[in-house]
Parts: sequence; structure tokens; C-alpha cells
Amino acid sequence: MNQTIEVRGARSYPVVVGNDLFGQVVSSIPTSATRVAVIHPRALRATGDRIREDLGEFFSAISIEIPDAEDAKTVEVLNYCWTVLGDNGFTRSDALVAVGGGTTTDLAGFVAATWLRGVPVVQVPTTLLGMVDAAVGGKTGINTAAGKNLVGAFHEPAAVICDLDTLVELPHPEMVSGMAEVIKCGLIADPMILEIVQSSPQAVLKADSDSLREVVTRSIQVKADVVGADFKESLDVTLGREVLNYGHTLGHAIERNERYRWRHGPAISVGMVYVAELARLAGRLADDVVDLHREVLGAVGLPTSYDGQFAPLLEAMKRDKKTRGDTLRFVILSDVARPEMLIGPDPALVAAAYAQVQS
Repeated sequence: MNQTIEVRGARSYPVVVGNDLFGQVVSSIPTSATRVAVIHPRALRATGDRIREDLGEFFSAISIEIPDAEDAKTVEVLNYCWTVLGDNGFTRSDALVAVGGGTTTDLAGFVAATWLRGVPVVQVPTTLLGMVDAAVGGKTGINTAAGKNLVGAFHEPAAVICDLDTLVELPHPEMVSGMAEVIKCGLIADPMILEIVQSSPQAVLKADSDSLREVVTRSIQVKADVVGADFKESLDVTLGREVLNYGHTLGHAIERNERYRWRHGPAISVGMVYVAELARLAGRLADDVVDLHREVLGAVGLPTSYDGQFAPLLEAMKRDKKTRGDTLRFVILSDVARPEMLIGPDPALVAAAYAQVQS
């Protein structure tokens, strides 16, 4: 059965989870549109063409093919997309459809946010990571030499269509990578996710399993609840949407240090173990919860350690979006489903925690 989760905000929108959902893409396009651009990576040309052909029965539809993975999230690719839209006369009433993983939905969302100061976009994530994280919430952006996702905008989609059938052919490492964000949602808000993963770690990695469907739906609900309460990650909110960045401070630093050769999920996995160790050293988290991090992440094949020098990682963390001035800020836990902020920790603790995850 298909399920719909409503993400509430300035403009509420549905996230549909189920099977055989490509037909719902057409009905999600605003009726005001006459032109639709399908943005997809090179690796998903066949899927993008299929959706473009479906849309072509109702709209003037074109394809915009972009590079695969993080190579898509650049100023050059962004400019290419703008050029195609301009050449084809796209107006504010027209729409975009993003088909692909998190890098595609991030880029396409930013294209939509910036073209004529905002046009509708329907997100069609085709990876586990995209479904439970990148495509939901309205965060969009690209990478720069200074770091990941430092340039972007908030732009709510018209709808998010999560067709679980697209996961059937997803490579196993991509399923494992996406599971990091699933487990994150369990750690910060929904312990039932952790129970499901621990009881059936192999089943949650299978596209056709009830276990996967449930953890995907639960993870999206966690994100919907958080985003609905704090859409733009307000600076005056002590702990709102920032909670979704659990593990991301070191995780993003690792991704940048590895020049994005590491997948997002493995990097965030190490980042979550790191902040658990940091919270333990700060006297805020019990040993058994730190151990739980390693157990549940390791159960699905995610790494819990990293071999790299700390100095460049620390410099990257200082440029993290949560940092205020020269003060490092980390989302930590005091227990499962009890997130809080750790602001300006002792530099000795910051380094000591990394020693606990350094392989």
C-alpha cells in the first residue's frame, strides 16, 4: 500500500512512499505549467527519458542531463541548467522534475529556487539516501572549494515521489550508504527504527522488504516533523532543524577531505560515532548508548572509524554551517531520542573524541 506523509510549512506538500508511482509525477505538476524539464544524471538516462515521455503527453517536456554523483553539484553545472531553461523559454509557471539521488535533487532544487526566483519542482529520488534525506525538507545547494553545501537555498518542492521499485537495482553499497540517514533518524527521534534495524539488518537492505518500507516511512516522518517546526533552520532556535545534522559536522569534513570519494552515508556514520564519543567525554552520554552507535551502524556494514589526520578535518569543521564565529557547535545526544547542543567544547575533548574513531 502507498502511504502519504504531509510535510507542513509555508507551503505544505506530500511525500508519497510506495510502488509503481511514476504515474503520480504527472499529477504532481502544477496545472499552470506548460513546459517541464526533467533533470537527471547520466546514469539514469533511461529512467529520465521514460518520465519525460510520460510528461510529453501533457506538457512540452525536455531533458537536462547532468553528471553523476557529486560532480553535478558545481557552479558550472548550475549555469548549464540555467542556460537550457533560458534557451527553452521557461517561465515562472513552468516546472522541473528531478530524477536521481541526493546530488541530483540538491542541484535541481537549487536550480528551481534560483530560476526566476523560484519555480515548482517535483522531486523523484531514486536512492535510499535521497528518499529519507536529500529530497525531503526543501534544502538545496551545491558544493564549493570551501566545503559541501555551503551555497544553497530553502525551496519547498511541489511533491516528493518515493517509488521503492527504483531501489531494486540500486547497488548494495548505495543501500548501505542510505541506511546511515535512516539510523540517524532512529538515534535522534525514533528508537523503533533502531529496533527494526537491529532485529533484521539484512532485510532493511532489501528493496522489497516490509522492514525497509517501514524504516523509510518512519525516517521521512521524523524529517517531516522536524522540518515542519523549523523550515529554515532559524538561528534563534536553540535546537530545531539542526538536529538533522547529527553526525554531519565531522561527516562533511571527511567527505571534503576525501574529495567526495567517500559516500555520504559512511562519512556520516563515522561522524555519528564521533559525536557520541564527544558527548561521552563531555559527561553527557552513557557508555551503552555510545556502544549502541557502533552496534547498529556496524550491523548494516557502515564504518565506525576513519584513518585520517585530524588537523584538516578540524579546519573543515570550523567552516561547518552550524559554526557561529569561531565557536564550534555540535548536535549530540544525552540519550537515544534526546538530542541537544554542545557549544564551544574544550579543544582537548574535540581532539580526544577523534582519537576514539581514528583507525
